[in-house]
Parts: sequence; C-alpha cells; structure tokens
Amino acid sequence: MNLVENLEYNTEREHLIIPEYGRHFQKMVNFAISIEDREERNKVAKAIVSVMGNMQPHLRDVPDFQHKLWDQLFIMSDFKLDVDSPFPITSKEVLRKRPEPLAYPQNHPKYRFYGNNIKRMIDVAVQWEKGDMRDGLEYAIANHMKKCYLNWNKDTVDDKAIFKHLYELSDGQINLSSEEEILTDSGQFLKNRVAKSPRSSSGKKNQRNNNRGKKRY
Repeated sequence: MNLVENLEYNTEREHLIIPEYGRHFQKMVNFAISIEDREERNKVAKAIVSVMGNMQPHLRDVPDFQHKLWDQLFIMSDFKLDVDSPFPITSKEVLRKRPEPLAYPQNHPKYRFYGNNIKRMIDVAVQWEKGDMRDGLEYAIANHMKKCYLNWNKDTVDDKAIFKHLYELSDGQINLSSEEEILTDSGQFLKNRVAKSPRSSSGKKNQRNNNRGKKRY
C-alpha cells in the first residue's frame, strides 16, 4: 500500500523542456550544470551531444545537425550551461522571437474560375517580345482558359468569349480575336473529364445478386 501511495507521476515531476529526448536526458543536462570544474563540464556536454546524435545516426555527423544538437542542449539547460560550444550560441531572445507574418495574397479576380495562375501567366506573356514564342504562349493560355471555363461553367463556350476575357485580363495587350485563332474543340476537353463508368455500378449490383443464393459457412 505504501508503494502505491509513493508513486511518482509525470505530472508531479520537473517539466521537460524538449520531451522528445526524455527525462534521462534532462537529468544528464541538469547534472552537467551542477559540475563546478569547467573542463569536466565540457567533457560531459560533448558526451551528451554525442548521445543525442546517436538517436539519429544518419545525421549526427552533418555540421548543421551538430549545430542544432548544441542549440537543443542549451535550450534544455535553460541557457544555464556554461560550456565551450563549437558553434555560436543562439540567445534565448532570438529563439523566442516570433517570425514576421507571411504576406498572404489577397486577390479578388473578376473571373475566379480561371484561377490566379492564369493571371500570372498573362503577366509573364505581356513582358515577352512579340514573336512566335509569345504567340505560342498566348495561344496556350487561351486554351487553358477554355479548359478552366468548361470545368466550372457550361458544357460549351464560344472562343470569342475566351478571347474577350483574355483581352480584359491582359489590359488590352493580348487580342487573339483579331487574329481569328481557333482553340481546341470543347468536346475534346469534355472527353478528358473523369466520369464514373456505368459498368462499375452495374457490375457490383450483379455481383451482389449472384451472392444472394450462396451458402455462407
């Protein structure tokens, strides 16, 4: 009964700064902090880092990974461990500093079904010099716009509507309607759509009917 009452739970123990290494690593770090002799403290610190590296042997000899292990050692010691590190010691303030928030693109395109990549492609195309390469890119963009239009809208679309949208999105710098271009037929795009085969559903239904009369042992 006394043994049960004297059980020590993890919630009652010291908080682990990096739980991935476990409590024994934390005890070794605490022991290294308590060593008064600096030379002995350096030896113990190197031994701890070596054991930490053994947990991932394929990375333990990589310089960047070694730097990470030493940083983790100082973090587990709450930066109280005074040893000679082979790498610059990262300060507590730098580690706790929050990164700058990432700028999220807030685009509100007029034709959302085309997506933002189409607008980026158009912006690149208008910067190219006029010639065969630019003509080919403009035609490819128009074809992709037609494909996107058919994915989210009607089953057919007039090429003139695509040329009009392309003219608007390029601020009037790309005008394929004047060149009388002909895009890929809508039926060709519709063939590539992934559709459920009616045979699969009927096949499963027939299989269930065939299994009804079979005995199960």
